[in-house]
Amino acid sequence: MVRTRFAPSPTGYLHVGGLRTALYAYLFAKQNQGQLILRIEDTDQERRVEGAIEKIIEALKWAGLEPDEGPHKGGDYGPYIQSERIELYKKYADELLERDHAYPCFCTKERLDELNRIQKMQNKPPGYDGKCRSLSREEAEQRIAAGESYVIRQKIPENREIIVNDIIRGQVSFETDLLDDQILMKSDGFPTYHLANIVDDHLMEISHVIRGEEWLPSTPKNILLYEFLGWEAPKFAHLPLLLNRDRSKLSKRQGDVAVSDYRDKGYLKDALINFLALLGWNPGTNQEIFSRKELIREFSLEKVGKSGSVFDLEKLDWMNGIYIREMDLDELYQHVEDRIASEIDWSEEELKQIVGLLQESLTKLNDINSKGIIFFKENLQLEKDAEKMLQSKETVKVLKGFIDKLSELDALDRNIFVNIARQVQKETGIKGKQLWMSIRVGITGQTHGPEIHKTAEILGKEKCLERMQEALANA
Repeated sequence: MVRTRFAPSPTGYLHVGGLRTALYAYLFAKQNQGQLILRIEDTDQERRVEGAIEKIIEALKWAGLEPDEGPHKGGDYGPYIQSERIELYKKYADELLERDHAYPCFCTKERLDELNRIQKMQNKPPGYDGKCRSLSREEAEQRIAAGESYVIRQKIPENREIIVNDIIRGQVSFETDLLDDQILMKSDGFPTYHLANIVDDHLMEISHVIRGEEWLPSTPKNILLYEFLGWEAPKFAHLPLLLNRDRSKLSKRQGDVAVSDYRDKGYLKDALINFLALLGWNPGTNQEIFSRKELIREFSLEKVGKSGSVFDLEKLDWMNGIYIREMDLDELYQHVEDRIASEIDWSEEELKQIVGLLQESLTKLNDINSKGIIFFKENLQLEKDAEKMLQSKETVKVLKGFIDKLSELDALDRNIFVNIARQVQKETGIKGKQLWMSIRVGITGQTHGPEIHKTAEILGKEKCLERMQEALANA
């Protein structure tokens, strides 16, 4: 049975990099009729943020990546929050101590800081120097009994080569002499990631560990712990980093990284999921738009690359625009209804017509107000290019002729609008771009936009007259 897990820390919002990890774990599990488990790794109590677990669960639900088991769903392998599993970690830490694969370390923070400073000065890699490794069990027990603060460190064996068989990166070799004795249990009684995730992955029967490449260097230590405890290690797949345009690690300093930011700006979940799926995975074809079912069918960890992937916001905008244009109008209206801020009191039917007219031009749902400014602002909003056009005698001539004919009518629809334009063309001799651009500027204050005859029909006779008269006043 394939069982994957997504194991975020509740230190705030869900990062888009985390969402991609969850997505790959989800796709792999579903492709293999397996299960995705959500586990909250909150052993770093100092960094835990109130409400973060709920935000993570909410973001996954919004994205359509519902786990099969987790803190909010239950399951046979709980609890699914690490702070509720402390006794389990203590049990296995004691077992490692008993088997001489771990030892108590009494080094103070001051000594470790000084060690780190010296190592930096000598251009040596940072790491623990093993000072407490040689303490006898009797001395260690006496110091513990005396109330001395301590941590438990993993005892890394000497002169061994550890091979990590990674699904994405192939065989990666590590020399144990270059690994330091990692802390497994902190002085506050909480485990570090390195012990907790091993215990949890084993007890929760995780078959595949899919996580970011930053965890690859600690994987040989993980493999040793599986060996020390007599457990079979899961299969590993370490994902490439997400990068900014300058190829630095994706961070808030260069843009939004929270899933909620993208949701709030009007990116559709299916577009964001489609985009993230292609940040690392290459299907081997030119296809770029995938439904959820297609992603589950086509996804392959073997086709995930080793190199970092640039988070190209322009590509996401392009993809989101495609999803918006393919959306049913009623569904699109439901998405944008609460985002519309209009000074004009439109009926629901009229708003749907406006949304349908703007649909082709939307990149994000939040664009509805900027793209629809001609419908949502009471007065004419003149662009600079439109102001220039109003200085033209031809534009003024067209607007005056249009106003005269429009004033004589009881109502306006798209066919009447086109007939008036033809009459004005015939009487003024002004045609083509100059004619239609003049009319557009008079009604919308813009030189580009949705089809002008449909726009005029929605605005109606009175609003079109007011706008044209206001435009002439600015000529």
